Amino acid sequence: MYPSGKTQPEEKVVNGSDDYSPSPPGSSAPQKELDQAYKYIQQSDGAVEDNAAAIDLKRLRRKIDWWIVPIMFLAYTMQFIDKVLLNYAAVMGLNKDLKLTGNEFANAGSAFFIAYLIAEIPNAYFLQQLPVAKWLGANVFLWGVATACTAASHNYSTLLAARIFLGIFEAAISPSLMLISSQYYTKSEAAPRFSIWYCGLGLGQIIGGAVSYGFQKTTHASLAGWKIMFIVLGMVTILIGLAIIVILPDTPMKARFLSETEKVALLKHVSVNQTGITNKTFKFRHILDVIMDVQLWLMTILTILISISSGVITTFSATLIKNFGFSSPVSALLNMPSGIVSIASTLIVGFGIRYAGNRWAWIVACCIPGILGGALMSFAPAKNHAALLAGIYLVNSVVATLIVIYQWTASNVAGQTKRTISVALVSGAFSVGNIVGPQTFQAKDAPQYIPAKITVVATQAAGAVVAVVLFFYYVWANKRKDAAGIRADLEGNDTVDEQHRWTDLTDKENKSFRYVY
Repeated sequence: MYPSGKTQPEEKVVNGSDDYSPSPPGSSAPQKELDQAYKYIQQSDGAVEDNAAAIDLKRLRRKIDWWIVPIMFLAYTMQFIDKVLLNYAAVMGLNKDLKLTGNEFANAGSAFFIAYLIAEIPNAYFLQQLPVAKWLGANVFLWGVATACTAASHNYSTLLAARIFLGIFEAAISPSLMLISSQYYTKSEAAPRFSIWYCGLGLGQIIGGAVSYGFQKTTHASLAGWKIMFIVLGMVTILIGLAIIVILPDTPMKARFLSETEKVALLKHVSVNQTGITNKTFKFRHILDVIMDVQLWLMTILTILISISSGVITTFSATLIKNFGFSSPVSALLNMPSGIVSIASTLIVGFGIRYAGNRWAWIVACCIPGILGGALMSFAPAKNHAALLAGIYLVNSVVATLIVIYQWTASNVAGQTKRTISVALVSGAFSVGNIVGPQTFQAKDAPQYIPAKITVVATQAAGAVVAVVLFFYYVWANKRKDAAGIRADLEGNDTVDEQHRWTDLTDKENKSFRYVY
């Protein structure tokens, strides 16, 4: 399903000393410092470990791909559709039916992301303490319920309540998928897998337009088309949530579709990441590590800047197209090519990272057409519909930068407590950008919304600059570690090295950890 390849140079690391280094052969690090994956390997039968060396990793990756990637893809597709149904409902008469005035529609869009942001705080704890796939499945089920209940909205207050609950439950999706995806693949292998489930966003844009068009043609004596749309898609999401609980394993060690030999082979293969699988001991020193980590603050700023543009496009694209003079059904259909641009850019970036690395350069490459698109939206003549539509489509290339950020975070942060906090932090930063984005669309600026369009240009340009700064930071951080230790390849089978890989150290504590860029 996906290309295979040898371990990329980015996964070579340097072995050095640190405060939490493993003990010499024959002794053990404290149990709370050891990942459960290491304990699983140590408890396996000697014959299983011997047979693991003969496992065909390419075939094993393909088996894992077919089992976990499709269900993650479906979940991400529905999280996008359910989130932006408000966008489609707006051109189906929701504003009129609920008597929304002024900035109430924009506020409803922002309420989702405010709830999303707040919910990331407990998520950071629950993602470490609870089975991650079960936590994800439960939240998908509940946001399906929230989506269906949106059909019961009859005024601004009830719509606001439905959007808040939707935001609370959808907050689990991105950090959960980041953690699950990074358990099964090395850093370079993970990039295209992240991209494929993230393509659910692009498919959601395409399906959303088609679904909106279809439900605009649906008539019912007591239910408006947009209400039927919320009910039907909410039920679909509920079924996917149940499927996640049944199908998706919490860790590779609990994967029923893998044999014991395959599990051990996989764990040994991904140990080179030095990011661990799961460790339930909450470590307060990791919180301090997060606070003091420059890379995470830069990653947070980058996510906010990029997400402002994505918030503008996902929430208001159908509205912008309608303001060009198209009817509501045609506006929904004309929004569909945005999904094609999102899918194409996401796949190109994912497979590009797999073979060429340079995550920072791919982010810059995606921002360039986004900047051009924002300029067309802002400055093209109002009667030049082709240029305006091209602008909207081009801005969707920036969508791919978010999955680079997600995978970058999962690759460059180690230590289980720090990882769960970090993925929640980046996911929360995404919500901040999406809070700001819709608020740039003020009613007084209708119908052209020029200030909001200029914001798209400025934030993407700033995002490209921050990506370059991150690149230089990682180069500096790696050189600093090089100077403190002896360079070595930890892909050998030495017992001490294996234990070192599975010790629950943060990326800063572990002197053998190297950042990818």
